[in-house]
Amino acid sequence: MPRGARIILDNSCYHIIARGNQKQDVFFDVYDHEKYLQLLKKYKNKYRFKLYGYCLMSNHIHMIMDPREPSELSKAAHGISLSYSIWFNAKYGKVGHLWQDRFKSMVIQKDEYLIGCINYIEANPVRAKIVNNPLHYPWSSYKERIVGTENGLLDLPNFL
Repeated sequence: MPRGARIILDNSCYHIIARGNQKQDVFFDVYDHEKYLQLLKKYKNKYRFKLYGYCLMSNHIHMIMDPREPSELSKAAHGISLSYSIWFNAKYGKVGHLWQDRFKSMVIQKDEYLIGCINYIEANPVRAKIVNNPLHYPWSSYKERIVGTENGLLDLPNFL
């Protein structure tokens, strides 16, 4: 059965989710997380999308992306996933698919719901009982967004 077409709308942003194949872990150490964030920054610069929030969990990722051109959403997300997969498979001596199917994308209107979605993804490590406070989780946008610690990835919404 063919996959349905993605919903791509102007003046919207997207909650992107990618999960490890068969729910397997895709991050094992600090270097894995750092490599993913490095690739995220590379593709952010290449496609000039805005990133309003992210969280890297052991077996999946969440991002809230606002593409400059809606048609570039897939190019950016696919580039990040493919580049990380190639790097991961080389590092760990693996072959085949790292990610379960293609990434999921949900349309988010640029309103109050966007802030709720950012809070939701940044609270993932708390819900998973990894940390008691999202401030203590190093692989999300929470610290940069709340405290102002900059890593050059996060954009602040200026439309609310």
